[in-house]
Amino acid sequence: MNGTTPKLYGLVLGGGKSIRMGQDKRFLKYHENSQQEYMYTLLSEVCDKAFLSVRHDQISSEEEKLNLIVDENKYEGPFNGILSAHAKFPDVAWLVLACDLPLINKETLEKLIKGRRPELNATSLAAQKTNIPEPMITIWEPNGLKRAETYLITDQNSGVRRFLVNSKIALVHPDMDDVLFNANSKEDFEVAKNQLKVIANG
Repeated sequence: MNGTTPKLYGLVLGGGKSIRMGQDKRFLKYHENSQQEYMYTLLSEVCDKAFLSVRHDQISSEEEKLNLIVDENKYEGPFNGILSAHAKFPDVAWLVLACDLPLINKETLEKLIKGRRPELNATSLAAQKTNIPEPMITIWEPNGLKRAETYLITDQNSGVRRFLVNSKIALVHPDMDDVLFNANSKEDFEVAKNQLKVIANG
């Protein structure tokens, strides 16, 4: 990267409550390792450094092996983890991944990074069908996150997607929309496992 482009760090968002899944989504196994370890490794391969975002009550011996950013609990929803990371390293950009994206792969992340527009607020993956930004597979630039902090002062209930839709961002489309599949329930878990078997078998 050149001197005017902020470094890119990776952040796995693992602080959700996983209520619909009935168990912590971070420890589900779609691949050889737990989902949080799989995502963390992916980000380590494409970013300058990778981190796991967690709540205070989630830290165990497994988490302590990884670079951690503990939620500051200043905001609601995903912005809690994203802006906690921004507070720790305010001058870097963050490639944010939710931990419940079992079909995401390195090739898609490399395509997102290739399409990065650091002069804008963010660069998001978007489904070809909808063209709507996916905030949980997004590169958030430092200036965009500073703007988000200001935005949330006046609109605490604003979701991350709503912020992106109303911001200057770039969109990158994956080769296949399937990689955006979000597994939130036990049924979703089975769907994702079956899809990965199909992919593995060619």
